[in-house]
Amino acid sequence: MKFNIYVLTPKQIIWDCEVKEIILSTNSGQIGVLPTHAPVNIAVDMGPLRIHILNDQWLVAVLWSGFARIVNNEIIIVGNDADLGSDIDPEEAQKALELAEANLSKALGAKDLVEANLALRRARIQIEAINWIPHPIADNPVVYS
Repeated sequence: MKFNIYVLTPKQIIWDCEVKEIILSTNSGQIGVLPTHAPVNIAVDMGPLRIHILNDQWLVAVLWSGFARIVNNEIIIVGNDADLGSDIDPEEAQKALELAEANLSKALGAKDLVEANLALRRARIQIEAINWIPHPIADNPVVYS
């Protein structure tokens, strides 16, 4: 089974395609969406968006908050901004993480602390997105001994 996904930001249409499933970060944790999902409107938190496309590959993007509406085998996600996983440079992401950690350790005052924590969270999300490995396909289950 499949359903439609539309991911939009003020700058561009990120995705407009049919998919098998998605995993989305919300304000109350991650949510998996499959075809025939119950209708719902949800706030989208900063975090990775994982999309299982029809050829059994997974695509990853980072959403920088927004909202989503799931109804009638369709999900529309309107985000403030988004980065495709393929557009994230691993070296730049690592440098951003190191810089954010350094800035957090020397933050003075509430404003600096809030900004440093936000930069650290954004950097960690980008690292998570580029390092994510999809779960094994049901035909090839992982056996733990």
